[in-house]
Amino acid sequence: MPEIRYEVVTDAPVEEILALYRAAGWWTEGDRGSETIHGILLGSLVFVVAVEDGRIVGMARALSDGVSDAWIQDVTVLPSHRRRGIGARLVERVTEACLARGVTWVGLVAETGTESFYGAIGYGRMTGTPMRYGIEDEPGTGGRNG
Repeated sequence: MPEIRYEVVTDAPVEEILALYRAAGWWTEGDRGSETIHGILLGSLVFVVAVEDGRIVGMARALSDGVSDAWIQDVTVLPSHRRRGIGARLVERVTEACLARGVTWVGLVAETGTESFYGAIGYGRMTGTPMRYGIEDEPGTGGRNG
């Protein structure tokens, strides 16, 4: 099996990054383009890619002011490369890069069902409720519909 390299980048082939977002089901064809990808790369405190045979097969990034807190997001690996530990190593590399910059509070919002994945690499549940502007809560939960 070819070796996977993990690299912190500030630039990457747009089509390869778009392919990762699309493979994860987060974006569709024509949803976003190169300007968005360049902005994401430059706006991230850390952007790590997993590379096999010169091709990007996974990514993860952290958003932060570079001083206090960081949030990891956009952790994904091409379906053909999943279940090989690549996602865990991406998260570890992003975490290490944040800690090396002195950002010691590193969090993430995990998709339901991925708690054990993140727990195995040192992340635990926080109290509180993640919220997002423009999302209506289920009826009866106190949100805009409640």
